[in-house]
Amino acid sequence: MKPLSRVYSRISIRIRAHLCASASAGLLAASLLPLSAATAVVIATVLNPYTARAEEPAGFGPLDPTPPKDLTPQQIIEKFGARESVFNIARQNYTFRQSVKVDTINDDTNKVDGEYLQVTDILFDSNGKRDEHVVFAPQTTLERVMMSPADFQDIEQRLPFVLTTEELPQYDITYLGKQHIDEIDTYVFDAKPKVLEKGKRYFQGKVWVDQQDFQIVLINGRSVPDDKRKGHEDLSPPYTTYYQQVDGKYWFPVYTKAEGTLHFDGGNGTMAQDVHLRTIVKYTDYKQFRATSRIIYNGQDITDNKAPEDNKQQPSAPPK
Repeated sequence: MKPLSRVYSRISIRIRAHLCASASAGLLAASLLPLSAATAVVIATVLNPYTARAEEPAGFGPLDPTPPKDLTPQQIIEKFGARESVFNIARQNYTFRQSVKVDTINDDTNKVDGEYLQVTDILFDSNGKRDEHVVFAPQTTLERVMMSPADFQDIEQRLPFVLTTEELPQYDITYLGKQHIDEIDTYVFDAKPKVLEKGKRYFQGKVWVDQQDFQIVLINGRSVPDDKRKGHEDLSPPYTTYYQQVDGKYWFPVYTKAEGTLHFDGGNGTMAQDVHLRTIVKYTDYKQFRATSRIIYNGQDITDNKAPEDNKQQPSAPPK
């Protein structure tokens, strides 16, 4: 997320404002120029209700740090990495609707003072190629920040996070324990990138993995690294993504909320500002694309031609 230049802003910059940031693909107006600023620091902490028992929502049991009995942590990591690889391929064969809302909130009034909204259908064209159809996109009223290419990349790749076998070598993954979430028994891991390569974004935070299906059912963390270079500040808030089971076999992302106060230091004649961001992204109406081709992964046919069956309890999502 980049701040707007004061020259192009129609309102005075308020110190310590709030922003609700959810994002999807779209074009930015040419007039939305970034604010020249020095280094920036995200002053919002990860809004993680799972780090302290006193703050945990209903349905979350205590974290049991004892080692698993039947499998080593490394074996669990390898199993869920393989399942995530299958899931990642399968999701590319589904259509769905993606709804994104990004709000800026005035700290003095606690009211929304700017909004970006876009609803997109992720479909396939007549040739079976992935296609995006924007069904609703009113003119943005954001006036204190602008969405950057990194924000759109996060929405497509980081918020609906997957950790495949191919991506595992990029991360240091630490086993934290077992935790009961509603009716689901999970393994909990901490994940962070080993090396931050230039031009790439990574997930850093906690990952909850279903003990039965070995798929990610919940994540909480942030996208890293932020760009803190003078005149190029590009910051993002921490987020939580919830997953639900689709067609009785795949855990797909369905809801993401990101929230945090970002501090832009200013510089080169521009004012410093704090902007509180909140992101809401919803993924709905998953339907498998019925193509004549089949999905093969590691010699296994993972094409799903069965009728949907979703009887498994899902992790509780926060209030919408």
